[in-house]
Amino acid sequence: MRHIISLLMENEPGALSRVVGLFSQRNYNIESLTVAATEDPTVSRLTLTTQGKPEVIEQITKNLNKLIEVVKLVNLSESEHIERELLLIKVKATGAQRSEVKRTVDIFRGQIVDVTPNLYIVQLSGSTSKVDNFIATIGSMSTIVEVVRTGVTGISRADKVLSI
Repeated sequence: MRHIISLLMENEPGALSRVVGLFSQRNYNIESLTVAATEDPTVSRLTLTTQGKPEVIEQITKNLNKLIEVVKLVNLSESEHIERELLLIKVKATGAQRSEVKRTVDIFRGQIVDVTPNLYIVQLSGSTSKVDNFIATIGSMSTIVEVVRTGVTGISRADKVLSI
């Protein structure tokens, strides 16, 4: 089962390396990773996705909590949350194919952010499944030239807050 773990950590050199190193040392895989500063410049928020049975995820969270750099941690998958991923995709679009690609982008609520005579660059955000479905759909009607994905980021719904 896929889990989205979000944590606050000290915004210091080497902190990210220690978190990633923990996964590497224990042979856990990180499927996606996003990290950026928060409203507090001394703290960064890291969101990662990983797969594992509940026992494995419990072990991961226990080990992360042992790191000095980790201030607070939450498994977003355990409660209602909103997750998003950003996709930039470059596709070939020529002739009649251009209108079909544009219509598909509109259906998925994406945006064409760059246009050349032969290519579109499309920006799309949404859940991982939405991004996956868009790539499959657009790939069936056009040639995909390049794909860039940010990885998942997320936030708990309602009153639940990850803060210091």
